[in-house]
Amino acid sequence: MSAARSVRALSALLRVGALEALAYRGQMLVWVLASTMPLIMLALFGAVAHEGPVGRYGEPQLVAYFLVTFIVRQLTSSWVSWQINMEVRDGTLSTRLVRPVHPLLAYAAEGAAAAPLRAVISLPVAIVLLVAVGWRELSSDGAIWLLFVASLVGAWLLSFFVSASIGALAFFMESSVKVTDVWLAVFFVFSGYLIPVALFPARIQAVLDYLPFRYQVGLPVELATGVHGRAEALALVGRQWIFVLAAGLGMRALWQRGFARFSAYGG
Repeated sequence: MSAARSVRALSALLRVGALEALAYRGQMLVWVLASTMPLIMLALFGAVAHEGPVGRYGEPQLVAYFLVTFIVRQLTSSWVSWQINMEVRDGTLSTRLVRPVHPLLAYAAEGAAAAPLRAVISLPVAIVLLVAVGWRELSSDGAIWLLFVASLVGAWLLSFFVSASIGALAFFMESSVKVTDVWLAVFFVFSGYLIPVALFPARIQAVLDYLPFRYQVGLPVELATGVHGRAEALALVGRQWIFVLAAGLGMRALWQRGFARFSAYGG
């Protein structure tokens, strides 16, 4: 397939993904509402911080942290594992195989196309609150914000690659939804989504530096809230992209083996 045709196909997939997101905006709203745990945690931690700082976080820092967490989660989440599970089980994945674009690229395009709608639905309230009470706690370094953008892209890719890998396990088992549930349970605790990574004991923090969870949410939030200097931020973003590369290669290998099995059984 030529590069020009690939670009046209990708553009069409993005338009289709955006239209599907609009068509199922009620379902999209449910997903957004299901991702409001950072706001609940803000209320809980805020009540404690009212009496005194929680670790290094006072009330303003907690407001900034959890509202940025809410924003980052909306922009970087991927639920493609459920879609792959469904399409493998009911055989509709076969219809993707006759299209001129690889199914994984199609899934990625559809997921990326839905992000603007999630932003339209969820971000205005968070941004208004953030500007009103937490803007002083954001980084003022332009270089850090450039690294934040890189980390945001990396977080989305890492989330997609992991979710697609778990979805591809459906080639080998009846359903990998339970694997998704286990992954999310661990992710919620150790990614910085519910609890800032800085509040964990030092030994646990040291372990989390070498696990992928923090790099899906915690790192972009830490950069936006000015936790790291330039050198440390650059090193962390570099480590994040190593995880991105490893997850992408793992997804590709798992998909190839699973797809061969799918084809062999007449999928």
